[in-house]
Amino acid sequence: MKASELKHLLDLCQQQVVDIRKQPTQLVSGFGNPDANVLLVGEAPGAKEVEQGKPFVGQAGKNLDLFLETLDLKREAIYITNVVKYRPYRINPKTGRKCNRPPNKKEIELFMPYLHNEIEVIEPKTIVTLGNVALRAVSSRFHLNIGEEHGQLLTLSLTSRTYELFPLYHPASIIYNRSLYDAYYNDLKILKQLIHQ
Repeated sequence: MKASELKHLLDLCQQQVVDIRKQPTQLVSGFGNPDANVLLVGEAPGAKEVEQGKPFVGQAGKNLDLFLETLDLKREAIYITNVVKYRPYRINPKTGRKCNRPPNKKEIELFMPYLHNEIEVIEPKTIVTLGNVALRAVSSRFHLNIGEEHGQLLTLSLTSRTYELFPLYHPASIIYNRSLYDAYYNDLKILKQLIHQ
């Protein structure tokens, strides 16, 4: 039942994206257990995710595996999705190749209704957002900052119910900013206690 609801939502989203962008655009849907208690929300797919049609593969997948190992969770026990369902990119002027870029506000707002519907279909106990884009899109509060909110249990109310919302730094951020390492792993310890209680 949930799988067919999610497929229907993605089909509607695909049509809307084509109508707006006026070109075929490959979307990367959420993936995992639709009855999961934990929903993980990232930013947007990269090249590998588009290639394989799944979120968090390639280097992002390796980061996710470490993340799940720390939390003592299996991939098949959670549901994983992104805010923006297509790959935001720019063209490198030197190489002419596509490079990932953060999604802009217009792209985030385009996908927010779909993301909120996706959450309501999954009905997780806990939503874990990775980074600012996911935190702001899930909460619909663009003034929130991950540096201030990370590691705290927040409440999210959507039309049908209330959810636990736990913001984390994006796992990739600790690669670029090693000073976040301790805070990130302390937050994971808090999250582990929360989801296993």
